[in-house]
Amino acid sequence: MTDIGDIVLIYFEDQPTSYARVDNIEADVKRDWYQLTMTLLQPPSPPESITWILRDTYINGDEFTMQGKRIRLEKLEPSPGILERQKERLHSGEKNPAEKPSPGQVISFSDFKKH
Repeated sequence: MTDIGDIVLIYFEDQPTSYARVDNIEADVKRDWYQLTMTLLQPPSPPESITWILRDTYINGDEFTMQGKRIRLEKLEPSPGILERQKERLHSGEKNPAEKPSPGQVISFSDFKKH
């Protein structure tokens, strides 16, 4: 199942054309459809954000058409080395660098008021 943060290969008319990172998946106003926001990763152009409205089966690899052209997304699995490093982090208690940092200490302004 394709999820946020995954890298997908975009096929256009059965030819691999570009890679994209999945940035967001949220429900569309149409029932059973989703807004899939991706960043296209195709140098030398700067990264470009796109949003497609797709069914979950299309997000997960089923072929669909846009303007009569066949398109398919293929989720790329991380290499075994990356998976092994993630397991090591999990067991060692090391934080994932992609995780948001914990919030800082809350300081009350009343502590600074002159009494």
